[in-house]
Amino acid sequence: MEILQEMSTLLQAGRAKKVVELVKQALADGIAPQVIMEEGLLSGMAVIGEQFKNNEIYVPEVLIAARAMTMGMAELKDALARDGVQAKGTAVIGTVKGDLHDIGKNLVKMMLESKGLTVIDLGVDVSAEAFCQAAAENNADVICCSALLTTTMGEMQRVVEVATAQGIRSKVKIMVGGAPVSQSFCDSIGADFYTNDAASAADAALQICLANHPA
Repeated sequence: MEILQEMSTLLQAGRAKKVVELVKQALADGIAPQVIMEEGLLSGMAVIGEQFKNNEIYVPEVLIAARAMTMGMAELKDALARDGVQAKGTAVIGTVKGDLHDIGKNLVKMMLESKGLTVIDLGVDVSAEAFCQAAAENNADVICCSALLTTTMGEMQRVVEVATAQGIRSKVKIMVGGAPVSQSFCDSIGADFYTNDAASAADAALQICLANHPA
């Protein structure tokens, strides 16, 4: 539909107020909330994600587009709830204990939300116990751990260990990322997934959730 294509295009340009106006108009026109979300908002962020992955755009453009998506989703929230539309899955995300960097974590959060996932953002300086408690309380499909400092990477291994000790390891996948993190480090601590950019992290998390919640 033309209005949804326009919504997607304006979202990519970061035109948040215009996106909200079009969401309101689409609802008034009787377009189903889930269709608006998927074909208007999420489709626009999917384009942004691919462009970011291919280095065609950079962090500022992603943040502006994500703000437009967030505002559009806020306008849709009640209508989605009335229609009983469920999120595709749940991710817990945070920067590990001892690390206060959050730009990368915030990018991944936005990309996860752009895939239609519910995201529990624990912020920065998050302990292994806090990650696992949030995962258990929210029946999360994936825990996403971010670190920028090499000195804090060990906390990622503690997340794996605590999840195992608490009996939730078989229920939740653990994803690690950040500048000093690598696939070999991921393998060495027994985590499940490593990706080197936010868009790829969101793709991997979506696949985990779809496997857990087949349509």
